[in-house]
Amino acid sequence: MLFSTLVFIFVFLPLILALYYLLRTSFRNYVLLIGSLLFYAWGGVSYSLILIGSIVVNHLFVRAIESSINYKKTWLIAGLIVNTAVIVTFKYLDFFIENINDLVFLFSNDLDSIAKKNIILPLGISFFTFQQMSLLWDIFRDPSREKTTFLNNALYISFFPQLIAGPIVRYNDIINQIKTRNENSSLFRSGIQRFILGLFKKIVFANTCGKVADSIMSLPADELSSGAAWLGIICYSLQIYFDFSGYSDMAIGLGRMFGFKILENFNFPYISKSIKEFWRRWHISLSSWFRDYVYIPLGGSRMSNSRTYINLIIVFLITGFWHGSTWSFVIWGAFHGLFLIIEKIGFDKILLKLPPTLRWMYTIIIVMLGWVLFRIEEIDVALNYIGKLFSFDFSSPNSAVKFLDKEALFIIAIAILSSSQFFEWGRAQINRIKVIPAPVLSLSKDLFLISIMLYSVILINSGSYNPFIYFRF
Repeated sequence: MLFSTLVFIFVFLPLILALYYLLRTSFRNYVLLIGSLLFYAWGGVSYSLILIGSIVVNHLFVRAIESSINYKKTWLIAGLIVNTAVIVTFKYLDFFIENINDLVFLFSNDLDSIAKKNIILPLGISFFTFQQMSLLWDIFRDPSREKTTFLNNALYISFFPQLIAGPIVRYNDIINQIKTRNENSSLFRSGIQRFILGLFKKIVFANTCGKVADSIMSLPADELSSGAAWLGIICYSLQIYFDFSGYSDMAIGLGRMFGFKILENFNFPYISKSIKEFWRRWHISLSSWFRDYVYIPLGGSRMSNSRTYINLIIVFLITGFWHGSTWSFVIWGAFHGLFLIIEKIGFDKILLKLPPTLRWMYTIIIVMLGWVLFRIEEIDVALNYIGKLFSFDFSSPNSAVKFLDKEALFIIAIAILSSSQFFEWGRAQINRIKVIPAPVLSLSKDLFLISIMLYSVILINSGSYNPFIYFRF
């Protein structure tokens, strides 16, 4: 079941909210756990069995870590290996088989190739498995904490707002809220507002930009003008941002409706003025997870410069591989890791001497070039597309104008402004000068949210829908 469907908005969500608030506080976590499992089961019962099996096995590892005196680290390592094996089996086994077959073929074409398993990827496995690892790490690091319960662990992993596509919630950040939280009307109201904004981001901004990007990037680069190629990657950059940040907004909003305060996952990444800053603003829950559970255990930046650079490359190779089982994702991760190393070597000091606009241009161009590798899985096709960006060929009949109409142009323009802090700045100015009375401002905000909610529902009902990009991961 997906957030941006009429079944979820008008059936599942109202029912679980009603049950949650009608029952006593002591039963509410049970309602959330059962509701979360049903939510996940909507995509297939076999998926649910994998999720439940993962929860049970990891709870056993947690119990072993908590009760053991001399073998805590052994149980931690065993748990991490099992979780890694789960991801590798479901997500990367066919990738390894394909590459082994290619390698064998280089030496002999007489040997039989290994048959691919064609394993169906369970929804959200990368997200909930990382949360399982966070659970094991956090329990191991704090042996003095109160012992966990199966209900708390199961709800932490399966909580439906962030189950399928994050944000990746740390055990330490949420466990106290699972045990006790303060549901109130103000938090509930802000949750509704955040959910509506996230839905609008996805249905209007992401889907509109996605249509333009797909129509352009599905064509061979040789058939495009440079302007069309730039329009395509600009639209894809907007699509992936509003698609994923929209989902995160909906997850954060849903969490607030049930009294949870889920941490932010995006902070206007496209205003960044360095790649380092971009990764502090983009997919914050993933980048901070890799920092705390991979980069720092590897030694972080506490070791020699060469070892620090190796640690960065390892982290970003894994980051790219986490996103998908193709070499293009690995290269995308290495691409970002390379520029982080370049900045760390000393380019960051040069950047600080440049005007802010030039720093922003450098960053956004690098990010968009990376998105080409992310979007196009065939490396040679991606490189051809990048070549078209800088060919300055405007003679092709497939120019940028061909892929735009007035509605798309208007929505893309608003999306670009929304990806900056323009509207945040405007709202701050209105609040500062107080030209509009507070009751009028509040009513206007409510009417605006109602109108964009209705517009989003109309688009969903008309069939204007496509799955969230990060459901692939």
